[in-house]
Amino acid sequence: MLKSQDILVLLKLAAAPSLWTFESIARELGLGQSSVHRSLARAQAAGLYDPRRRKVRARPLFEFLVHGLKYVFPPAWSGEARGRRTAWAAKPLSAEIVSSGNPPVWPDALGDSWGVALEPIHPSVPVAAREDQKLAELLALVDALRIGGARERSLARKELKKRLRA
Repeated sequence: MLKSQDILVLLKLAAAPSLWTFESIARELGLGQSSVHRSLARAQAAGLYDPRRRKVRARPLFEFLVHGLKYVFPPAWSGEARGRRTAWAAKPLSAEIVSSGNPPVWPDALGDSWGVALEPIHPSVPVAAREDQKLAELLALVDALRIGGARERSLARKELKKRLRA
């Protein structure tokens, strides 16, 4: 059974350069090396990771993110908070969608926005996103798939497909 950290690890690998180690991924995500190893073992069992090539299986991951993620890891809201913008309120969708009202944000004391708090798929998301813009954008697209309407989901799906090369 997949855990939320498995999605974070897979997205990090999709955004990471080809040369990575368990130690580098663990450090950048704020996880232990053994946690990263177990995440990739679960991802392999689910058909989302190829250990021989040390790469994410882009097409199955894309299908899971688009069609299953919001059911396995449903969105949880927790009122208003300071945080980092996500979904359509963050890059890359913020350039295409103008929204009024409070944006969805990951709660983060170091965030630069005020909005409606969306619990990230894993507690280390805000810190990891601050350190890696590519990962932050993938996570925002995933959130758009989790919480968006038809238009937001469609734009997120197209952008995610392009970025994962699925």
